[in-house]
Amino acid sequence: MSRKREQSDENLGTSPSRISSPELRFEAQRAFVWAAVIGSVVLALYISQALLIIFGALVVASMIDGGARLLGRVLPIPRTWRISLVLLAAVGFLYWLVTYAGSQISQEAAQFPAIIQQQAAVAFEWLRGQGFAIDAPDFQALLTNLMSGVGTVTRAISGLLGWLTTLLLVSIIGIYLAFEPRMYERGVAWMLPAHRRSEFFETASQMGRTMRRLMAGRLVGMVFEGVFTYVMLAGVGPLIGIGTVPMAALLAILTGLLAFIPNLGAILSGVLMVLVGFSGGTDMGLYTIFVYFLVQNVDGYLVIPLIARKTVDLAPALVLSSQLIMGILFGILGLFLADPLLAMIKVALQRRAEQNQNEDENAKEAINGT
Repeated sequence: MSRKREQSDENLGTSPSRISSPELRFEAQRAFVWAAVIGSVVLALYISQALLIIFGALVVASMIDGGARLLGRVLPIPRTWRISLVLLAAVGFLYWLVTYAGSQISQEAAQFPAIIQQQAAVAFEWLRGQGFAIDAPDFQALLTNLMSGVGTVTRAISGLLGWLTTLLLVSIIGIYLAFEPRMYERGVAWMLPAHRRSEFFETASQMGRTMRRLMAGRLVGMVFEGVFTYVMLAGVGPLIGIGTVPMAALLAILTGLLAFIPNLGAILSGVLMVLVGFSGGTDMGLYTIFVYFLVQNVDGYLVIPLIARKTVDLAPALVLSSQLIMGILFGILGLFLADPLLAMIKVALQRRAEQNQNEDENAKEAINGT
């Protein structure tokens, strides 16, 4: 009687959805894993814009944190006060840009597309005169695409009209992250298994260090190229009889802003500078070519090598590929964040390779010890 009762209890305790066959259960688990992976990819694509905003906030937080650490070397005050000073300096710069330079830059930005289109048409006619077979419709389509990109950049500089909300979100989240970075790190670590948390903290620390150095290098390069370009276009030009290059302030800001994008930014800023330069005559156009090569050579052979010694080294082809992919997927915001994202992926892969190597060495030592 007791045996029948045990058998009945066992039958009642068995779930009707339980797969008794081990082979079928293994295949079902594999199907569940694949479904989870595909679902995660679809979810990531669906919320990719939000994820990009969060990553942009991390970039902003690293720049604020880097500025606070730099101030800490000369000002022995609490970290909160140093972050506040960095934010005040950033607000002061934006206030100056809008108040004193905003009207002039806005007027230049409004005239900028027309000048670029006019000079591009002159270059097109010159190429046709040299015997190049270029169809007018193809050229017009190319010019339309170029002007669309130029218009996006100039609108972003003149008022941040298209993505002001995105910029505000990135800035606000970045400020919160900069004030309490450890709290958010602990929150992420809490969701990981206990034996993985120390590795996470080490990887996050190395990522933060790399991001701060990378952003410091980018900011130094942007300031250098922007200031040097303005001095050469608006200061040195009149001294040597060339005259002030039109839209010198806008070209300087564009050059400094595009310096954030390695490789591609320098080419785009050079093309825009030369096209505007030739609108003032052949001598001015040749002078802008000289200024472009001078700025890029000084930055490439003096500034960047000094910065690259303390930052992550990225292959140029890999950077261009990531910029192409991010630019197509997310537009100008993805183009700006492609380089930092690639650097973080490289740090994570390097950390993982180091952990695998350590595990292999520990396993070999354990085998030899036995």
